[in-house]
Amino acid sequence: MIGQPLNRVDGPLKVSGRATYAYEYWEAGQPLYGVIVGATIGKGHIIRIDTEKAERTQGVHLVMTHHNAPVQGVRDESVQSEYWRAQPVLTGPDIHYYGEPVALVVATTFEQARAAAELLEVEYAVGRGRFDFAADDDETYIPKVVNAGFPTDTAVGDFDTGFSAAAVRVDQRYTTPYEFSMPMEPHACLVEPRGQDLTVYVGCQIVDAARASVAATLRIAPERVHIVTPFVGGGFGSKLGIHAETILAALAARVLGQPVKVALTRQQIFQLVGMRPTTSQRVRLGAGRDGRLTAIAHDVTMHTNPDLEFAEQTAATTRSLYAAPHRLTSHRLTPLDLPRGSDVRAPGEAPGLLAVESAMDELAQALGMDPVELRIRNEPTVDPERDVPYSDRHLVDCLRDGARRFGWERRPTTPASLREGRWLVGYGVAAAIRGHFQGPTAVRVRLEADGTAVVQTDMTDIGTGTYTILTQVTADGLGLPADRVRVELGRSGLPSSWGSGGSWGAANSTAAAHRACAALREKVLVAACGDTRSPLCGLDPADARFADGSVRIGGASQALSEIVARSHPEGMAAQGEIRFMGDDPNYAAYSIHTYGAHFAEVGVDSDTAEIRLRRMLGVFSVGRVLNAKTARSQLIGGMIWGAGAALEEEAVVDSRSGAFVNRDLAHYLVPVHADIPDVDAVILDGYDDKANLLGAKGVGELGICGAGGAVANAVFNATGLRVRDFPITIEKVLAGLPLLDV
Repeated sequence: MIGQPLNRVDGPLKVSGRATYAYEYWEAGQPLYGVIVGATIGKGHIIRIDTEKAERTQGVHLVMTHHNAPVQGVRDESVQSEYWRAQPVLTGPDIHYYGEPVALVVATTFEQARAAAELLEVEYAVGRGRFDFAADDDETYIPKVVNAGFPTDTAVGDFDTGFSAAAVRVDQRYTTPYEFSMPMEPHACLVEPRGQDLTVYVGCQIVDAARASVAATLRIAPERVHIVTPFVGGGFGSKLGIHAETILAALAARVLGQPVKVALTRQQIFQLVGMRPTTSQRVRLGAGRDGRLTAIAHDVTMHTNPDLEFAEQTAATTRSLYAAPHRLTSHRLTPLDLPRGSDVRAPGEAPGLLAVESAMDELAQALGMDPVELRIRNEPTVDPERDVPYSDRHLVDCLRDGARRFGWERRPTTPASLREGRWLVGYGVAAAIRGHFQGPTAVRVRLEADGTAVVQTDMTDIGTGTYTILTQVTADGLGLPADRVRVELGRSGLPSSWGSGGSWGAANSTAAAHRACAALREKVLVAACGDTRSPLCGLDPADARFADGSVRIGGASQALSEIVARSHPEGMAAQGEIRFMGDDPNYAAYSIHTYGAHFAEVGVDSDTAEIRLRRMLGVFSVGRVLNAKTARSQLIGGMIWGAGAALEEEAVVDSRSGAFVNRDLAHYLVPVHADIPDVDAVILDGYDDKANLLGAKGVGELGICGAGGAVANAVFNATGLRVRDFPITIEKVLAGLPLLDV
């Protein structure tokens, strides 16, 4: 059952509209509706806020501002993760970034709340804001640590000496823009007060974090907060923590004693949920004439909010990817009065590999060497910075298999030399690497007297297939058909997990479920083999086999339902747990990653510089596959995301106000069906016994890692033009086309 391409068990609910998302709940009866009013300046403070007209408007129940907002908890820096901390809002007159909430208007209907919000009068004293990343780099500083606990800087050998002595050198700077997660489901919630308790229906990726954050903000016990999130319409990092709409709805619900719904508009999402920081990345590669790297450096500067620091682990990608005796990586932050940076799908690897894999292509061009061969030639034998063995590394296999499948031998060795009519055609390749993470997760599996199994954990399904893979692992572990397993997710009060994010959710939850099934099998065997009425009585449980809803030992068998009904008519349960990676010796003794190789073919119009992705292939090594269909789907989705990062995605800041100019999906471009042609993902057979007992590792974010680099390198191969400021748009290519001999 594990690994089979089982259709999503929750698919019928979703396609029929019966899967209920946060804003669609009506259990609390008729709710009130809240609309957030955001600041129209990027820095300064409120001089006057006049709520009288809004409060007199029909249907309005409350206008909450910093003048009447309840006292809230403060952010506790001793709490290790930002997502578990208090997230206070409306705490004073100061404005820290454009769009920051200055009021919440609550009314009987959404239309009444929106109309009243337009009547709010706010007068500001405008301060000097820092909004321009390129112009405001004089305050750059060194963070103490970067995201996920990685060290800020690393150094091995003597980079300066190694680089200066290299026969061939690449020294280039690459820039990436602000990017957003943009899930299909907007950030929304319904909060229902029940006495001293609150039930919070919200789309979130980590239930425990949402509960802790709401409780800390409202200064109540976590047990008083009940999170409900069985279905999440995408997150991509933006729902790892809760945001202003949830806190404001909770505050208003407690003040009014009524349920309150609040949803962010698509425009507000650009200001209120965080984004991938813009970066400037300097990559230096030194190599001998044989292509072997002797020195590699990756130095990253990115924006941060001055009050809410976030340092994406952009240079950490380089630390385990290629062998070189002399190495240097660093992260620096430039404070800007913009929303805080945050985790966006494949944080660190996605922007970091855009730069590093472009630089590797530049080195291959300087050496006159095939880009695939260059990468293979620099394959490490051990982690080059940690000096520990890899748990299971098959990057070379991915490169070779991908080159064969893609027809890499047809790649033009001379850029801008292959034409089809007016189209210039180019091929590109890039490597992929992503760290594998493990966090504390518990799963409870219960066998009912009718022989069905119920799986329970607060783990969430953000569209990735959690319901399905937990069904498969449990069915496999107990010898049940898939339709005899029911999975319950996304509620506080269920066994706690690290949730969905960082590509850790699938491996964490299934490993814990696997352990729960093992413990449950032991209980079943004790009950059956010790029951004189059972045909299994007195037989050796070591020979037991669970299959087809029965337990078989030798020639004797008994149905699971009969065993449970006789010994535990109320049901029989067991819980499985896995621990934090820092407490697992394998994560200290081995370098544990996933790998891949991307191949892309593009066409570039020689007259207009229009870029068209023609086909794309990714070959990946992710350990054991839990579901072949959902894994492939996740990887293809990531590859499409990578293509968008290379060619389209870019949020533009108005340097006068700090507002994002293109804050909607009409102007913040993401790939659509017409942009994406033939995309295929191939997964190599594998099993990483150092990662966990199932041998499985994260899949979702690996697809984006390196994908944009392959597309960028294909554009260079097609045109001979190297664009280092992402995304690669028509304007950046068009200026160079007249120079081509076409």
